[in-house]
Amino acid sequence: MKKLLLVTAITIFGAATVNAQDVKFGIKGGLNFATITGDNTSKDQIITAFNFGAMAEIKISEKFSFQPEVLYSGQGYDTGIDSEGIIALNYLNIPLIAKYYVTKRLSLEAGPQIGFLLSTKGGTQDYKDLFKTTDFGVNFGLGYKLDNGLNFGARYVLGLSNINDVGGMTNKNSVLQFTVGYFF
Repeated sequence: MKKLLLVTAITIFGAATVNAQDVKFGIKGGLNFATITGDNTSKDQIITAFNFGAMAEIKISEKFSFQPEVLYSGQGYDTGIDSEGIIALNYLNIPLIAKYYVTKRLSLEAGPQIGFLLSTKGGTQDYKDLFKTTDFGVNFGLGYKLDNGLNFGARYVLGLSNINDVGGMTNKNSVLQFTVGYFF
């Protein structure tokens, strides 16, 4: 997975150098509907958090673009236990998104992501020792871009790696994101 991310990053930044005139930079932010899947979880553990960050769109052809991003992402889950409540997992995520434009404005999006756990909080405790500091995932979604630079996105982030650092348990992140952004 690390090799895939490295190759993708080199490809993206190499394409940016070759086609520097076809690069747009922007910002984005929105809502996350997050939970974890795996051991000792249920479907009613979804929490609402937010995401925000920066992005660049590198045009490869009329139909294809790469979009590397750096995002703060509030994730986590609701324990369903009153004393603990919501366990907030705050990540710095780096998605590397391939975009295919179905029409001039509508794109299908997919790509890998690496996340770095910044902090955790649940009730009055810090749970950082219970979670791994690195998370790998894959993104699937849709984007819609207006001519004035305004854009909208809907994405599902499927966690691929076990985020739990407690022996014998397996848990993965699961996040549905809705964003609004602007390309300068």
